[in-house]
Amino acid sequence: MNVKNAIEPNAEQLAGFMQPGPDGPICMVNLLKFKDKAVYEDGRETDLTGIQAYGLYAREVVKLIDEVGGSPKFDANIERLMLGEVEELWDKIAIVMFPSRGAMLEMLQKPKMQEIGQHRAAGLAGQLNIETAGAVGDLLGAR
Repeated sequence: MNVKNAIEPNAEQLAGFMQPGPDGPICMVNLLKFKDKAVYEDGRETDLTGIQAYGLYAREVVKLIDEVGGSPKFDANIERLMLGEVEELWDKIAIVMFPSRGAMLEMLQKPKMQEIGQHRAAGLAGQLNIETAGAVGDLLGAR
């Protein structure tokens, strides 16, 4: 398995996201890796770390998540790898629930999202964004 962090989806991933999604809510699992120092595309000077720049984005994106009926469910620092191997660990994990894939797409198209995205790009070295769907407990036979 080859693992590659990215900032934006590739064409195939974007095309798949534009398709109708599963019925009901989805959760997006975000594995986040931050730059040591924020780097803005416009070349501005900053003393912000990557995580501080991403924090500017995060404080605003939670408002947009709420506007489309979603909610942050979990976020934490990643401490260590318990099982398996990767070259480098991510720094944080965040899980966000959206009522549907369409709701997330609606959020991504909001003008405010374009405005705050500069902080996300400045702070992130890369991430994995994993879409999940299904009832809690399906795997364990609880439902």
